Amino acid sequence: MSEVPPSRDQSRNQPNRVLVAKREARGWSRKRAAQELHRLGESRGLPELDAIEKAIYRHETGRAICRDPLYIELYCTLYQATAQELFGDITPAAIPPGRLSGVRSHKFIPAYIEAKQVPDLIYSETMVPVGATFGLECHKVKVSNAHGECALYVWPFGVAMFHLVEELELPSLANLAIWRRRTYARDLEWASDYLSSSVPAPVSASYVLSTYWVHTPSWPAHELDTALRIMCIPRILHERDSEMSGSSLAHAELVERSLLSEGFEHADMTPFGFKGASLGYASWSGVVYHPVAPRRALAEDELVNVELATQAMWTYCEFINSQVELGADPQVPSQYGWRFLRGVRSRLINARPQETEYHKCMRMAVLTTSGTLDLLSGAIEILRETSER
Repeated sequence: MSEVPPSRDQSRNQPNRVLVAKREARGWSRKRAAQELHRLGESRGLPELDAIEKAIYRHETGRAICRDPLYIELYCTLYQATAQELFGDITPAAIPPGRLSGVRSHKFIPAYIEAKQVPDLIYSETMVPVGATFGLECHKVKVSNAHGECALYVWPFGVAMFHLVEELELPSLANLAIWRRRTYARDLEWASDYLSSSVPAPVSASYVLSTYWVHTPSWPAHELDTALRIMCIPRILHERDSEMSGSSLAHAELVERSLLSEGFEHADMTPFGFKGASLGYASWSGVVYHPVAPRRALAEDELVNVELATQAMWTYCEFINSQVELGADPQVPSQYGWRFLRGVRSRLINARPQETEYHKCMRMAVLTTSGTLDLLSGAIEILRETSER
């Protein structure tokens, strides 16, 4: 087992107080901790008990920095923590050979159904009210979908939205790009058919917006950031108007390897991660997030709730703008007119007293890159002008 002694400019040992606290919280001596590590790692080539106890002493006191992948893995297992939390190292733990990247895909599939159809939909689907996010109260029900866990949300101003969660294991980013493009058409058709069978008038789902929660990355440390950037805009791997064929996948894989080697930047992509805690990017195409230190990073439902509110308002404002483009004055319920939208805009853009900096940066990145703030401002002016006539 390898140990790296402190360099000369680290002549003062820096104890690893996190390791000490984790051990003491269990009421363990170093000898007991060594026994537990030995039990976990005996079949993996861990040394004898005395050597393990000495290693723990050196790791805890800072006399040696723990760099051995096996020790790191076993410490993480023993203390139910990540490598970053225990050692301050944002390098992701090594993934066994052959294991794929673990990603949870969140698809948001909205449609405008008109406010007058909302009560009937709530009744027919036996929907229940859920807590308001940014002051936007809505109803929710779980629905059956063959591809993942799915819920239907509906807001009283006339927006319905499916939230489809799918667990993915991806051999490559190219496979993600192909899967994304192929399933978008499938999901739009399914959402449109579901809503059209639930309300009197035909409904067409507007679009699919993806957010990827990367919980088990397999890329090496020097590629991880670039991989997440590509995942934020996976369309970059496609040839324009390419077919979903084997040759298309082969081309996407070639582009992926090139970008992972050379790096990938995009002017319209906004970062919202924090060093040592998370990596996150938002763009017009979607959002990607990796909690490097899960206990300090954003929670998954925080990101989901912001996306639900953002996409609901985007869809409502897009309907208002589309009516103007057709030469008509938008007809919306008076309680959801320009004053309502002005209040929503304020709640979306202004920080709350208890809001964390992590959440604030994520919220603004999602709102800005989605174009929702511009749509809101435009819809407010349209409705205000219409009401004054």
